[in-house]
Amino acid sequence: MSALSFTIEARAPRSGARAGILTTSHGPILTPAFVPVGTKADVKGILPGQLAALGAQAVLANTYHLYLSPGEAIVQAAGGLAKFMHWDGPTVTDSGGFQVFSLGAAFNRKVSKFSTVEGEISEKTDQVAVYDEHVASQHGQLAIIDDEGVSFTSHLDGSLHRFTPERSVEIQHALGADIFFAFDECTAPTETYEYQREAMERTHRWAGRSLKAHRQNLVARNQQAVFGIAQGGQFDDLRRVSARTIAEMGFDGFGLGGSFSKKYGEDSLESALAMLKELPETMPVHGLGIGEPGDILASIAAGVDLFDCVAPTRIGRHGSIYTRRGIIHLKSEKYRSDFSSLDPESLDIVSPSSDDGLTMSYISSFSKAYVAHLVRSGEMLGAIICSMHNLGFILDLVSQAREAIFDGRFEEFREDFVRTYYGNNG
Repeated sequence: MSALSFTIEARAPRSGARAGILTTSHGPILTPAFVPVGTKADVKGILPGQLAALGAQAVLANTYHLYLSPGEAIVQAAGGLAKFMHWDGPTVTDSGGFQVFSLGAAFNRKVSKFSTVEGEISEKTDQVAVYDEHVASQHGQLAIIDDEGVSFTSHLDGSLHRFTPERSVEIQHALGADIFFAFDECTAPTETYEYQREAMERTHRWAGRSLKAHRQNLVARNQQAVFGIAQGGQFDDLRRVSARTIAEMGFDGFGLGGSFSKKYGEDSLESALAMLKELPETMPVHGLGIGEPGDILASIAAGVDLFDCVAPTRIGRHGSIYTRRGIIHLKSEKYRSDFSSLDPESLDIVSPSSDDGLTMSYISSFSKAYVAHLVRSGEMLGAIICSMHNLGFILDLVSQAREAIFDGRFEEFREDFVRTYYGNNG
């Protein structure tokens, strides 16, 4: 018996977009839905209650970071991720694989993953993967992969740790998220076809082990759902093979991973989305790390149901915000004396209100000059306002897309948004 069910309620007439209800152990998620990233059980600068007021339905946390601090045992003792962070709703955790690989500054294994210390692509070697204390101490971060799992050093203190598919599942069971992901090997887009195929096959084996470990825990499998992730790098044939393989394994859902450029119209997203044609049409799909507005709409059109990305809060902390006419950078000199609201076209957004009256229209009503002053001065309120505005913007965009699917006008909605947002950006 699965801990998750997915019902498709409406489909767009001229694309693969669909609106549905994803039912989890901690409540429903109306899809398509954007899931804010709370890496360490917090969305930076925003209270959980404020997330709900902005329209968030679920929150995603990071297995790697919570494993290192405070440790999964503490989160479990608190009653699980949702109770630990005082969030009243569904939660999601990733496998930790992306961070294990991406936070490694040097690699020493049978096939180098990203690059050498000098920054050039490494050649294949036949040496056995071993932990090299000299390299680890010299460079601070290290990841070593073998067929059983990954040994890595903490980015916090350089201590040595190891993740296997079974260990990742064990940690995520303790964290207690409603949806979690199987452990996979996150490859660099610069890797060769031969290595991408090798990593894909290893990911498939790890997926099987993750699924087995999950099913052996009778309590967890009735409360938590597990999604599988396909690999294949930038190669379409490998992606299709991987998608078919993961789809046939019996996962509760599919994680669309990969490395995507963030500039609309110049990325590999379209190629990655082609994988979805290999899935059962009723399988829920989560787009990992997809946060660019145009990419979100393109993904919805292809049948993606959930999204997560750190971009809204990350760019917000640096003083940049989304508007209906494109992204703007409040540190620009022209905004010092611009007393117009952050985004006049967001003022009429109908969003739920918290007990303190927080709404998207309230956040967007701050003047550009005021928030630019806060950002320039390094005041934390500036970063908070920008982050909240950006999250509200993306959450509302996806909510409007859902409404447009029900109304049979999603394609027109997408075209209008892209024309306005990107046509006036710059």
